[in-house]
Amino acid sequence: MKNILAHNRQRINIELDTVERRQYFSPATYADYKITEPLIEKYARGRLLDVGCGHMPFKTLISRHVQQYETFDTQERVGGVTYIGDIQNMHQIPGGSYDSLVCFEVLEHVPDPFKAVQEIQRIVKKNGIVLITVPHLSRLHELPHDYYRYTRYGLKYLLERNGFSVLEMHQRGGLFCFLGHQWSMIWVGLFWGVPFLRQIIFFLNKWLCVKLCYWVDSRLDKEGLFALGYSVAAKKN
Repeated sequence: MKNILAHNRQRINIELDTVERRQYFSPATYADYKITEPLIEKYARGRLLDVGCGHMPFKTLISRHVQQYETFDTQERVGGVTYIGDIQNMHQIPGGSYDSLVCFEVLEHVPDPFKAVQEIQRIVKKNGIVLITVPHLSRLHELPHDYYRYTRYGLKYLLERNGFSVLEMHQRGGLFCFLGHQWSMIWVGLFWGVPFLRQIIFFLNKWLCVKLCYWVDSRLDKEGLFALGYSVAAKKN
């Protein structure tokens, strides 16, 4: 079953190729979209770099708001990655190159996040905007390169120590979204390769798990004690 789930998760990443389509995969992806999408609409601009772009699920959404969309990752998971390298040393990119930058669910996989944020600060123009998302509750993933989890206070400290001012920070989901994500990973992942049945499972998952878990978290954890993660917008000083 483990091999089936891993194979189908790769298929889901490829077939649900935009964040708009992927949002209903699980409560976690839905919370990510609901909180991060307004930040993209508000702050993405000019020449933008997507650091740790992966399968580029945000490309279509971001491209509506910027003049130029470029990408950076450790490997080319899909075609057209602009730069291949290490976020901790983006020597290929001159300083002050970008008006805005996004870095989604990456900093937990970086051995030295301070170096990574220093590099982000270097390649962004003065007053440039960065949008970053990080997990607080998460199972181990992408092993062995899974190093950190972040509180809102740790993320704020990391950014401010490296020349950024936080403009806004928002909790994404909570404990029920975390638990619901595990459920979705199993049931949607298990049946994704079965024609017709996967549509039924996906529909039921959307209403009985995704939206329900998101709604419960929004009512029960307004203080964010069990935040699934955070989305932040910050400006280079």
